[in-house]
Amino acid sequence: MTTTSAPFRQAAYDAVIVGGGHNGLVAAAYLARAGKSVLVLERLGHTGGAAVSTRPFAGVDARLSRYSYLVSLLPAKIVRDLGLDFAVRGRTVSSYTPVERAGRPGGLLIGGSEARTRESFARLTGSDREYESWRAFYATTGRLARKVFPTLTEPLPTRARLRARIDDEAAWRMLFEEPLGRAVERHFADDLVRGVVLTDGLIGTFADAHDPSLAQNRCFLYHVIGGGTGDWNVPVGGMGALTDALARAARAAGAEILTGHEALRIDTDGTGAPAEVTFRTATGEGAVAGRAVLVNASPRALAELLGEAPAAPAEGAQLKVNMLLRRLPRLRDRSVDPREAFGGTFHIAEGYEQLARAHAEAATGELPSVPPSEIYCHSLTDPSILGPELAARGYQTLTLFGLHTPARLFERDNQGAREVLLAGTLAQLDAHLAEPLTECLALDADGRPCIEAKTPLDLDRELRLPGGHIFHRDLSWPYADGQDTGAGRWGVETAHPNVLLCGAGAVRGGGVSGVPGHNAAMAVLGR
Repeated sequence: MTTTSAPFRQAAYDAVIVGGGHNGLVAAAYLARAGKSVLVLERLGHTGGAAVSTRPFAGVDARLSRYSYLVSLLPAKIVRDLGLDFAVRGRTVSSYTPVERAGRPGGLLIGGSEARTRESFARLTGSDREYESWRAFYATTGRLARKVFPTLTEPLPTRARLRARIDDEAAWRMLFEEPLGRAVERHFADDLVRGVVLTDGLIGTFADAHDPSLAQNRCFLYHVIGGGTGDWNVPVGGMGALTDALARAARAAGAEILTGHEALRIDTDGTGAPAEVTFRTATGEGAVAGRAVLVNASPRALAELLGEAPAAPAEGAQLKVNMLLRRLPRLRDRSVDPREAFGGTFHIAEGYEQLARAHAEAATGELPSVPPSEIYCHSLTDPSILGPELAARGYQTLTLFGLHTPARLFERDNQGAREVLLAGTLAQLDAHLAEPLTECLALDADGRPCIEAKTPLDLDRELRLPGGHIFHRDLSWPYADGQDTGAGRWGVETAHPNVLLCGAGAVRGGGVSGVPGHNAAMAVLGR
């Protein structure tokens, strides 16, 4: 087995990690702190993967979380174990959903206080029934979250063991066995309330409320268990603050991190001998040996590196839009301060029937006529991402995440479809504003509006997310179900004993969690 002549510290490492995204950096930090020799090879010129902060607008001092943008699934255990200089802040408002009924603008505000939330439900629906159902429904998911979330950093449980741990047959049936739409329709009567609940099952997931695959259930589950509370928090300093802290922790523990090194191939003979990773740099090719190779990339990339049959196709289904505003726009619903409405999650065109119609249209190959999306303003909670001058002048960021826009809709004309979808999405937002959003957009140094949109195909090209799928593939159940061949004790194992998958496509992967990185490190350490 040959090794590279590049200036590595050694010819063979205890662990070679392919990919310097947040999961790869978590694994590197854990293994290096355990005394292992660790080498990280990153294709791009920087670490962080999709969890980065960048200045996307020319000459504008605003560092936005360009791709991933909120934190819920990152266990506090990882932050503590690695001594990370990283923090998150909660949002006082959970969500605001504008709606026009009987020709009058209004909306549903969740958060601020229990009294305000109850009053908002009553004003929208005419009684306390929906609010009481809301409380009961999320009390159930809260109890489930407190039992399930700690298992993510434990050896992978069996289905039966997780079911026994939850110890609530009604909750198990509602989330693990029957389509989410049944529970939503059973608990809630109001179309808008139903839609707000369902959205957590559709983030980056192209599915109907009654999809028999239960992909929407798995997505919903991961969105309500984070931290044992289901809270989605704002990363202080932007998402790049997390990956920068992880890179510092890994290097401080002794890990080597090399950017501009693209892995081309992994050769392993299955005998337990070190595997060899062949890579390419700007000056040529080389190879390095690792007693274990951890792949912080998608299952598609893993199959390509091993020269195996391609993984099952994945398809992303979202539009990601980043914006910088001179000021927040005024709302038609004057009962709500824009700082509250945009400080939480601002739902647009996400009524239950609207979501069903958008899915049906996209399933036939058409862009949704009423595109659903949700927005939040990072800078209201964490103004540190703005330069001092911008903050003093009242500038704000907006992050928009569109639903039900599968990659197939962009294959014929990515740019054209992106422009049409962006215009339609902003039109749905404008319908609830007292002024067009375009009048509030900041301009960059070249006089262009500060707005950028990313389709699934853009994410595939820029980050190699398969089909633009933000989770690398459909999310898995957080237990061993026999469908993930070789998932093993930690949910990261492959058919090759010395090759592990530590990216979002691992069992219990998805989101900015660090869980696959933690679990791959534990597998290497034999824990």
